[in-house]
Amino acid sequence: MGAHIGEPSRFRSFADHVATHGGPATDDYPELWQWSVDEPAAFWRAVWEFFDLDAIATQPLGAGPEAVCASTEMPGARWFPGIALNYVDQVLRHAGQPGPAIVGLDEDGRRTEISWARIPELVAAMAHTLAGCGVGAGDVVAAYLPDIPEAVIAFLGAASLGAIWSGCGQDYAPEGAAGRLAQLRPKVLITADGYRYNGTAVDKRADSAALATLLPGIRARIVVGAPGADEPATDPTAAPPLIAYSDAVAARAPEGQGAGPAPIPVPFDHPLWVLFSSGTTGRPKGIVHGHGGVLVEHLKAAGLHACLQPGDVFFWQTALSWMMWNYQLAGLLVGAEIVCYSGSPLYPDADRLWQVLADEGVTYFGTSPGQLQSSRKAGLVPGRDHDLSALRALGSTGSSLAADLFTWVDENVSAGLPISSISGGTDVVTAFAGGSVGVPVVAGELSVRYLGVALESWASDTTSLTGDVGEMVITAPMPSMPVAFWDDADGSRYRAAYFEHVWDVDPGRAVWRHGDWVTVTDRGSLVIHGRSDATLNRHGIRMGSADIYEIVEAIDAVAEAFVLGVDGPDGKYWMPLFVTLVPGHHLDDDLRTRIAADVRQRLSPRHVPDEVIEAPGIPHTRTGKKLEVPVTAILAGHAEVNIDPKSVDDYALVDWYATRGRDHRW
Repeated sequence: MGAHIGEPSRFRSFADHVATHGGPATDDYPELWQWSVDEPAAFWRAVWEFFDLDAIATQPLGAGPEAVCASTEMPGARWFPGIALNYVDQVLRHAGQPGPAIVGLDEDGRRTEISWARIPELVAAMAHTLAGCGVGAGDVVAAYLPDIPEAVIAFLGAASLGAIWSGCGQDYAPEGAAGRLAQLRPKVLITADGYRYNGTAVDKRADSAALATLLPGIRARIVVGAPGADEPATDPTAAPPLIAYSDAVAARAPEGQGAGPAPIPVPFDHPLWVLFSSGTTGRPKGIVHGHGGVLVEHLKAAGLHACLQPGDVFFWQTALSWMMWNYQLAGLLVGAEIVCYSGSPLYPDADRLWQVLADEGVTYFGTSPGQLQSSRKAGLVPGRDHDLSALRALGSTGSSLAADLFTWVDENVSAGLPISSISGGTDVVTAFAGGSVGVPVVAGELSVRYLGVALESWASDTTSLTGDVGEMVITAPMPSMPVAFWDDADGSRYRAAYFEHVWDVDPGRAVWRHGDWVTVTDRGSLVIHGRSDATLNRHGIRMGSADIYEIVEAIDAVAEAFVLGVDGPDGKYWMPLFVTLVPGHHLDDDLRTRIAADVRQRLSPRHVPDEVIEAPGIPHTRTGKKLEVPVTAILAGHAEVNIDPKSVDDYALVDWYATRGRDHRW
């Protein structure tokens, strides 16, 4: 089957727009993709015009390619110079339509709904409250919240002021959250009293208060009451002052200002939010994305590739610590309803989310391989047991979706349902590749490289590969690449993260190395083979080993720790923690329990390793760096892992870890 754009759709309309504005007249997806990467200025102008972004910008887009991209240098590309806008204005364009904009659900089935008509007043009131706390353009508003509608309103209120948003889920302990949010020196913290998970009420009042003490400079804390709990009364005498969320969204601007100030236009690359890296090589890095770059990228990804539009119901089961929470907001940009879900996706059983899809009439469902695997193991047949007639697409990310899960969805959810297994990252807060409307789906593959994404698979000599495994690289800039890292004035940490590698490329040319092994097929589809760096990627959430080391190595009995994330067959994942012990100690059940408890309490349950194994030692480079990347590859069974014995402090240890990998039972 050819990769054709297919039946009438918003994507088809975009292709027609391209054809009538100087681009190729084609229904062949690979041809359209090739044009989009060969002519990036023309492509992104087409996106701008198709979504009529002149309507929210302070000035019309000028003529010529330099009005779209003044510099294609990586890092540092300059997109849409001179343009000012605000992400929130694009959301407000849809406020006149009927029906809900945001629906919130929890484990017990409690449901809240915010209509499109109420969005402007709630956002304006939140902005007014934040401004009253001293928040202005460039200030930071931090959140420690579950995935609830209140988080969306708080984000929109902050962004409308030109303030910078950063969120962290409440499954993080205060120390773990502060390791991220304290770097940003926020002025306001937004917290919730708690949430429900696995049928249990989780009280987060003490943790929220503790986090506030770990964030110096907080001027106020806005508190969302947990289900069934009373919201705290506004208390201006507290330190920091407490404001009930209900009061924050009931605030009114002074007489004569109407419902409140309109969103403030900001430069195209003005910071919108800060997302955090996993913290693999040290403290988590704050990745700064801009208003305009996120806006055009998310309109492309959600509005074209996912074909979301008014009337759709978009539900991606996620959390504030994961970039998919930010991506789900793209549904609002295109006028779709979004669904927030707070709780375990598997409580009271694996059928929970399928019931949500039926109850809410979800048209696009985003999930993880783990949730699909649990559904399969539970023997579910969602398409038989629920009315899923509204469902027209299923997305999956967090790790590669195994081919047999494609088959399970086809046989048990909906025959022929388009499945979009996507790959992207926090780094660009979008997908590099995935499914696309009208393009055939092949089990185990990502159907296409997304428009405007110059993705290649490279051999070690920089040869572009087809049909063979190589490093995933991006050879041209994307608008949603970070505008900066936080507290990285000279850009050195940003360059080191993506652009400083061993490849000998042409002088003056840089490529983005993402850290995935990938095969680009001769059809243009992709197969992702797992991480080529040391980032842990468990249950769809990227985590850093440094966070775990800090906790485990603080235990008196532990001399050193070594945690690895190993991809196995059929989408399985093994996260062992190897420890060396202080003389006189041994690894018993009490120590294993202590390690698991400390990691769970100070980070989160998902950081707890699958097993703890005593090791005779941990291999390092001569400069003292743990050999996470090559040892992970060895445990995964990669045939060719080249380690120079001279570069390792104790090369004999490598064989010991290789044996552990061979002995592991998947």
